[in-house]
Amino acid sequence: MSDATLSDGHDGRRGDPELPPFRRTRRLRRTAAVRRLVRETALAADDFIYPLFVAEGHGVRREIGSMPGQFQLSADQLPAELDELAELGIGAVLLFGLPDEKDPLGGQAHVPDGVVQNAVRVIKRHDPGMLVVTDVCACEYTDHGHCGILVGGEVDNDATLGLLARTAVSHADAGADIVAPSDMMDGRVAAIRAALDAAGHLQTPIMAYAAKYASAFYGPFRDAAGSAPAFGDRRSHQMDPGNAREALVEIAIDLDEGADLVIVKPALAYLDVIRQARDRFDVPLVAYNVSGEYAMVKAADRLGWVDGRRVAMETLLSIKRAGAGRIITYHAKEAARWLREDAAAVASSRPVLAGEGSRP
Repeated sequence: MSDATLSDGHDGRRGDPELPPFRRTRRLRRTAAVRRLVRETALAADDFIYPLFVAEGHGVRREIGSMPGQFQLSADQLPAELDELAELGIGAVLLFGLPDEKDPLGGQAHVPDGVVQNAVRVIKRHDPGMLVVTDVCACEYTDHGHCGILVGGEVDNDATLGLLARTAVSHADAGADIVAPSDMMDGRVAAIRAALDAAGHLQTPIMAYAAKYASAFYGPFRDAAGSAPAFGDRRSHQMDPGNAREALVEIAIDLDEGADLVIVKPALAYLDVIRQARDRFDVPLVAYNVSGEYAMVKAADRLGWVDGRRVAMETLLSIKRAGAGRIITYHAKEAARWLREDAAAVASSRPVLAGEGSRP
């Protein structure tokens, strides 16, 4: 018997001397067990940060029409939500507030008994170990829906910094673990860091939305948070979608000003930015899998056009593979369930080896 007949090795020939040499990479995809063994990137429940929309009032649980499975919740509804998250292994939430009253200066953003401040206290009383991140921006609190104070019909960068700083301090006073400015004003990280330190919150980290793009993927969020601008848009402060190098500049500035973690937002359309940020900066990197990305998966799944579960998990995996250490995502709860189901299926299909389970 010739060597060519015996060979099923690296050269790929199996009895046919006419076949050119080739490498059999499919060997490592042949079974689920082998695929698990060589998998380079995997998801876990503690990769996820779950956004929550907190409304004023009592007994409020309103499903968001453009985001199936997501709700506006009053503070009294949070304990049940927290118990579910804890049971699923999700240890962090990101809070957005929906105040009943709005004004041109966003005054409700920083009052001690504001909607987010009260929600933080409820969460910390019920589950002190839950990591609470608070979004710091004015858009949900201003009657015009813009991210800062308007002067002459435009967002005044410097006039807005004080509002953001006061808001961040009020969140830290209430017990927030991390504050996350999302406004994209120049200098806001430095202003917030100085204000936090002056108020005695030297240990409160800043998770900066450092590379936040002027994206069409935010539509459902503005429905959920009631934060659509009454006129104009946010292109004067959010980044141009065509710019990637600028994102690295923005991240570097925020880190220089005192940011401890940085966010790239959106995630799926900006995987290249996530990858470049991961390669350039050795700091915790978070990606925001935003409302439009979530809503498209849900809509296509309901129409039967895609397998929503597989698309959602592939999306999240791509974000982590690109370099994100943590992912803010509305899929968090269902993804954690799916991961648990997959793990249970693997465990039930694995043969029990001799001696397993017999130790005293």
